[in-house]
Amino acid sequence: MRKQKSFHPKEKDIQPKWVVVDAKDQVLGRVASYVASILMGKTKAVFTPSAPMGDFVVVLNTSQIKVTGKKLTDKTYYWFTGYPGGLKSISLKDQLKKDSTKVLEDAIKGMLPKTKMGRFLLKRVKLYSGAEHQHAAQTPELLAIPAKEI
Repeated sequence: MRKQKSFHPKEKDIQPKWVVVDAKDQVLGRVASYVASILMGKTKAVFTPSAPMGDFVVVLNTSQIKVTGKKLTDKTYYWFTGYPGGLKSISLKDQLKKDSTKVLEDAIKGMLPKTKMGRFLLKRVKLYSGAEHQHAAQTPELLAIPAKEI
């Protein structure tokens, strides 16, 4: 009897879809982890870590995302400008007012691999603060974020 060979998808075998996720009244971390798993392709039966198996993701209503606990006031984003005394910071509440898509992008980026693959996958997510998007030509399908299992 002949052994079955392992299946490794070729580039022609991979056909990414476009999906839409509505983040309205959803928790930030849950949306980010769900989107990251779709981007990596973990929702597919033929998941391969070394191949870009995931789909393109359009996230809507990032301005209406929720956080739990006291994160709105206590969570702070830091960055360094490169100059002496150039450590800058902004609270989550202020960042949501300034640019809500940056908050979700940072959360998704933190859940992706810290490699070339992660940077490639981050380009496949499109974030919008409102309910309108410009990707109707790709005929994306609407996905609902699964409810929390207790």
